[in-house]
Amino acid sequence: MEIVWQTPANPPEARDYIIRDGKRFVRPYYFEFVSYVKNRWVGKTVVDLFAEEFTGRPREYYVGAVKSGRIQVDGQVVSLSYRVRSSQKISHFLHRHEPPVLAGSISILQKEPEVVTICKPASMPVHSCGQYRKNTVVGILQAEHGLTPLFPVHRLDRLVSGLLIFARNPSKADQLRQQIEAGLLHKEYIAKVLGVFPEGEQVVNANIDYNAREGRSSVETADKCNGKHLKGKTACTKFTRISTNGIHSIVLCEPVTGRTHQIRVHLQHIGHPIANDELYLHHSEVIAPRSTKRMHPESAAMDTYQPSPVLESSYDVNSNEEFSIDPMCTNCPNLGPKG
Repeated sequence: MEIVWQTPANPPEARDYIIRDGKRFVRPYYFEFVSYVKNRWVGKTVVDLFAEEFTGRPREYYVGAVKSGRIQVDGQVVSLSYRVRSSQKISHFLHRHEPPVLAGSISILQKEPEVVTICKPASMPVHSCGQYRKNTVVGILQAEHGLTPLFPVHRLDRLVSGLLIFARNPSKADQLRQQIEAGLLHKEYIAKVLGVFPEGEQVVNANIDYNAREGRSSVETADKCNGKHLKGKTACTKFTRISTNGIHSIVLCEPVTGRTHQIRVHLQHIGHPIANDELYLHHSEVIAPRSTKRMHPESAAMDTYQPSPVLESSYDVNSNEEFSIDPMCTNCPNLGPKG
């Protein structure tokens, strides 16, 4: 079989998706990942570089990929002993398996010549990032509704559902972003949190420092930094309790600023993390009510939110929705990636 390598220029198509067990999978495909040698990589062998920076695959895989030419430097096959130099282009040709998302459809609420407003389901990112390329809001709208190009005016975290506005041309996107920066757009979120949230408006002013490598934010306060200069960006969120059942509370969240994971980390900071937030729940100092102790964070809010799907699915050999099995792939024969 001749391998057809895809790049970011290849648009997603409706046939790329497989719906199974309430999840939307992407049919695995061959893809060229391109990166350029960073200063901290200089002088390392290709295998050492990949084994240290991209830990999702075993070292033995990278040895085989270099030997077979699946990993190339400046378009050339190199030896295992080759050491990379600054700014060189590294291509990794692999069999790409994207994580699944929930299979719910994307509701288009309003479609105008310059603006599209949709209801984003939980579990899917807005645009390409990390392991996601086709299993995104932008990718699915292009594949299933022919909506392209789309320019996100703002974003929602992958696990968050809600209204999302897209511009359909760059000039409209700039106009809407300027309105957001000028404070003309008011955002409101509803969160289910652990514990009995206090009555009255609660205002949290606490700097947020985002660690891109770890993919999480943390709150910085003067007492935690022992007088040292705060690295994080200023952040402010207003919270108002809507209701509580003594175990959880429903809270209105109004971000004044727009930092990464701002609402989630501010709620964690004041001892009321979002009930099924795996990233921040386990690092919170909140004392969970007796009925939620030792409970999986997703179980605590199962009545209102379906958790993100697991990242592995066995391949059904009797399915007529076949995809090619790659002998070098560490994820095959599963539809989704391992781990």
